[in-house]
Amino acid sequence: MKPPQLDRDFEALLDYLKHNQGCDLTGYKRPTLMRRFSCRMQQLHIDRYQDYLQYLQSHSQEWIELLDSILINVTSFFRDREAWDYLASEIVPKIIASKQPDEPIRVWSAGCASGQEVYSLLILFAEALGIESCLQRVQLYATDVDKVALQQARQAVYLANEVKGLAPDLLEKYFEPTEQGYAFDRRLRRKVICGRHNLAEDAPMSKIDLLACRNTLMYFNSDIQASVLVRFHFALKNNGFLFLGKHETLTAQRPIFTLVNIKHRIYAKGLHLELGDCLSINPKSRPKETSDSSVSQLCFWRAAFETSPFAQLSVDLNNRLVAANEQANFLFRLTLDDANLPFSELAPGKLVSSHITIGKFYCDRHPVNLKNMKQTTSEGTKYLDIFIVPVFSTNNNNLLGVNLTFIDVSDRQQLVEKLEYKSLELARVLETCQETKTALDTTRIELDETQKELEALHQEIQFLERDMQLRN
Repeated sequence: MKPPQLDRDFEALLDYLKHNQGCDLTGYKRPTLMRRFSCRMQQLHIDRYQDYLQYLQSHSQEWIELLDSILINVTSFFRDREAWDYLASEIVPKIIASKQPDEPIRVWSAGCASGQEVYSLLILFAEALGIESCLQRVQLYATDVDKVALQQARQAVYLANEVKGLAPDLLEKYFEPTEQGYAFDRRLRRKVICGRHNLAEDAPMSKIDLLACRNTLMYFNSDIQASVLVRFHFALKNNGFLFLGKHETLTAQRPIFTLVNIKHRIYAKGLHLELGDCLSINPKSRPKETSDSSVSQLCFWRAAFETSPFAQLSVDLNNRLVAANEQANFLFRLTLDDANLPFSELAPGKLVSSHITIGKFYCDRHPVNLKNMKQTTSEGTKYLDIFIVPVFSTNNNNLLGVNLTFIDVSDRQQLVEKLEYKSLELARVLETCQETKTALDTTRIELDETQKELEALHQEIQFLERDMQLRN
């Protein structure tokens, strides 16, 4: 048993990282954490937690090195090949069969490390659907708490020893050799949205068809595991699947997931979430005086916000982005890293500020409708109707911020532009017809005059003929 002082010193380390570096490791299993800390401290020839705390305080980048040591990113393409073969032959076809031909497919790789897992998932769907259909239908989200690993996942360039497990035909089909290594297919890579995300604290994705979180849960204690699994349940569609690592089993108190295949750790949704489950997502957010019914209503409105068919954003009084549903993330290519950034620096903020400033809106406090706002990106031009409404607290009517809804009206605008073009074409045709009619009228007058001249000439000829006959 470790001395009490040793435990206190270690907890002081965790407390410093949580409150000074925003790195919360308190939900991780202590024996695992202590082993990882010891490895890093040995590299620095530091023996005591107190000394390492002082080192952290005097070396601003050390916590990043520590985090890299703690979050051992042991991953590879198609790691545990049999499980991936089962996923390809049984699960992916079921997901595709449950969809309409043009219906989108959403996949989340939670704890993605340097990205091999999410690109393995992308290859599975590209093989099943074909690359062009995959580009049209599949959207993948790759999240992790390790910023360095996420950067590699975004770049998607891997060394020769990192792709050696791939079949030669897949390597040739989906990777391009470069000076830096093997780069994943550029077009497919754009289907992956990477972002920093803490499974134990941050809101989950939504409407997910396949959620892969392999060899990550085992680092958390049982309470955090249960909270993360509730988030996963919320994230998955009713017919979605959860794919865990071979060393992980579900430990939730209630069977909110049912087993699909024990050997390969694949699960489906089980029991529905209860109020207590919803509260476990973020128990600190519930005020003591809040009733169960009001919390249930909050859960409902949050779900409605996430599943809205229209892109929605929420901005607080400090002009910070506080919430974005998945439609907004997809429309503006937002990631989890954009949360809490100044709204005016983001694509939707620049679009709105071209017509109205949020500061002025806060002063007026009246809803604003912006029509046919033009959004131009590398993928083309869209037209959006934007509805901005103030959000007030229910108890004292204080202004909390604004909610923005973006409706894609590109089809309507295209019809308007086509109608305007046809109107111009019709005007040109009418003008041509009028010019032709004028020309015809002029020609008719000229013909009438010519005919009169011919008749007069004919009369003169007849007169001359009679005159000649009389003379003879």
